[in-house]
Amino acid sequence: MTFAADVIISGNKIFTGTYDTPVPASIIIKENRIMEVIEKGDFSPFVGAHTKVYHFGDELIIPGFHDFHIHLLMGGLLNDSVRLHLASSAKDAARMVKEYAETKKDDPFVIGCSWEKNQWEEGEPHKSYLDEVIPDRPVLLYQAEFHSAWVNSKALELAGIDRDTPNPPYGEIVKDENGEPTGLLLEHALGLVTKVLPITLEIKEKLLDNFLEEAAKCGVTSVHDLLRIPEMSTEEAELYADYEKSGKLTTRVHFVTPLNGDLEQAKSLSETYKSNMVQFCGFKQFLDGVTTSYTAYLLEPYSNNLSTKGSTVFPEEEIKKWTMEADQAGFRVRFHCIGDGAVQLALDVFEAAQKENGVRDSRHTIEHVEMIHSSDIQRFNELGVIASVQPEHINVTTRDVYEDLIGPERMKNNYLLKTMLDHGTNVVFGTDYPVVKLDPLPGIYRAVTRMDDAGVVWDGKERISLKEALLANTAAPAYGSFREHDLGTIEAGKLADIIVLDRNLFDVPHEDIKEAKVIFTMVDGKVVHEIAEEVAK
Repeated sequence: MTFAADVIISGNKIFTGTYDTPVPASIIIKENRIMEVIEKGDFSPFVGAHTKVYHFGDELIIPGFHDFHIHLLMGGLLNDSVRLHLASSAKDAARMVKEYAETKKDDPFVIGCSWEKNQWEEGEPHKSYLDEVIPDRPVLLYQAEFHSAWVNSKALELAGIDRDTPNPPYGEIVKDENGEPTGLLLEHALGLVTKVLPITLEIKEKLLDNFLEEAAKCGVTSVHDLLRIPEMSTEEAELYADYEKSGKLTTRVHFVTPLNGDLEQAKSLSETYKSNMVQFCGFKQFLDGVTTSYTAYLLEPYSNNLSTKGSTVFPEEEIKKWTMEADQAGFRVRFHCIGDGAVQLALDVFEAAQKENGVRDSRHTIEHVEMIHSSDIQRFNELGVIASVQPEHINVTTRDVYEDLIGPERMKNNYLLKTMLDHGTNVVFGTDYPVVKLDPLPGIYRAVTRMDDAGVVWDGKERISLKEALLANTAAPAYGSFREHDLGTIEAGKLADIIVLDRNLFDVPHEDIKEAKVIFTMVDGKVVHEIAEEVAK
């Protein structure tokens, strides 16, 4: 039985996700679903008076990219900000901030990111550098990994931070020898400033609009919004749902709530947000911080600071209690874990939950997994725990800085990809946007080359194939979303989330992966991005 399709997409190179390499085929779409995938066949019986047909040649057609780890509105906020990764010193960074601020004189605050003092020639982040160039507006500058911030006196004043302000739990207001705040805020102390920034609903809508436009251009058809850091909340979910109702939501959004013992909120969210485009998907919490701030929780002390091995954000017993309760109620839990100590603790907690509550298809997840002890690698597969990894992170901090922090031995179990896949782990990719850009292609390049922009290879034995990297951005996150029956591959019956790249990645040098462009994006059967001259070729 045939019917008139709404859209037909045909091409010589379609990577469906079910074969090792692309095949010639035609995708038959009705409303928002793929009805048929015809390999080398005649699609003319499905062409009606109103059928839109797209013919592609050797451009690569693949399932939509699915980013498993972003901070959505925070990314929108930082899209138009000053990036400080090229600053050579504290003074140089302040100069860059001043130049940027002069182009944004009407903005109520100045925001930036990506500074890394470990790569500066001189100077420490201090409010005085910023006060000198911008004394009259609050300035907030996130460090490269977003777990600390550098602010000026106006921002401290706005947040009510002075010499008598106590440190929040798992946070530090850095103070000088006289007890005065220096302008450096660590971990949860960031929230003292970010929660008082004047971000109105109008600003949020603008940020969401900008994000959706960027996602469409990058071919990102689904995301997991792990909310703002560190003061996570779910207030943006209502905005996403409003956009869906008005037909403006062009990226699927899955979101979480903080793991803190509140099961009632999660139950309410799971009932309220379960649509095709906006879904509640469980709990998220931080087990540790980041390596460059010595807040990642390690099994052994840092190599260049033997006085600490970091710590957990919350007491271990509290983490275990919250997880047991969430697991028993049928919810998935996702833990931020950078250090090998945090990864081991998360696996221990998930194992304890299985023993107490019974084994189920929980798909609990560990985010980042930057370091892992060799004895814990097999446990991911044994416990059914997903590893949510961001390959582009090897380009955030230089290898020599990282090796100085943890030493050469631990570097051997750092950013593992092939090893985890070989051990049967479900490995899912994301970007951690805005820590890095939303575009998944640089992360795919890192995964298959293990090379950063300085030309340094981070353990070439951990390279994976292009097919594996694409699946980690498509089919694997669909599984991680409990939506493998709807998303992730190009097959009959699945939702029509499809993108087209301007070149076949299987036929070009790996270096070209970073240069590829998305020329066509379809979400839920609707075209949301199209470069007309490329599509019409």
